[in-house]
Amino acid sequence: MFFESVNEILGIAGRVSTAIFVVPENTEVVIKNALLIQPEEKTVITIEQVREAMAHLAVKQTTERYIVIRPADKLGLDAANALLKSLEEPGEKVHFVLITSKPSELLPTILSRAEIYFLRDHTPVDGDIMADAKLKDLAKRLIVARPAELPALAEEICKKKDGVREYALNVLNVAIEMLYKSYFKTQREVFVKKLPLFLKTYDNISHNGHIKLHLVADLI
Repeated sequence: MFFESVNEILGIAGRVSTAIFVVPENTEVVIKNALLIQPEEKTVITIEQVREAMAHLAVKQTTERYIVIRPADKLGLDAANALLKSLEEPGEKVHFVLITSKPSELLPTILSRAEIYFLRDHTPVDGDIMADAKLKDLAKRLIVARPAELPALAEEICKKKDGVREYALNVLNVAIEMLYKSYFKTQREVFVKKLPLFLKTYDNISHNGHIKLHLVADLI
């Protein structure tokens, strides 16, 4: 989904429990009276910061409360995992606003729990995808595969003898990053439309779903 101006962010965020807004890094975004989580002394947002913020939400909210996380791509792994429970059950009148210029660096489990909005004039993302050639090849083939080709691809991914679940998740993660970066570079909405399928597949497999089944059924 897309929005035209940062002035729309508050209105959009007020309609959903969790929203990710993709904007250029230095874009000014102001949400008055929001609880802000951002990197402090360290270069990442820590689990302690997330837990402290969640403690403020332990009591029932009587007015709309906004928790702004910026840049959301600086969430450390422990912090991101600690946030997941709150994203699943945010509570009434609680709204999470994640702001980033690098959505592909967010955990797929977070992306799958949020509505994602792109500023239409977002500048392209630079930088190569950090993955080996085999992972990139499998990811590309998953993105362009026709339904009839998915069973063979699933078989190929699952040939790995050890750590097949982690390997499948890595392939999906690379595919998700490719879709984001392809959209930023081309502005073609077809890449955004594919994202929910890959996010759903990642989420299902990460929760111990049948790997081959979800690589086929979820991506059709």
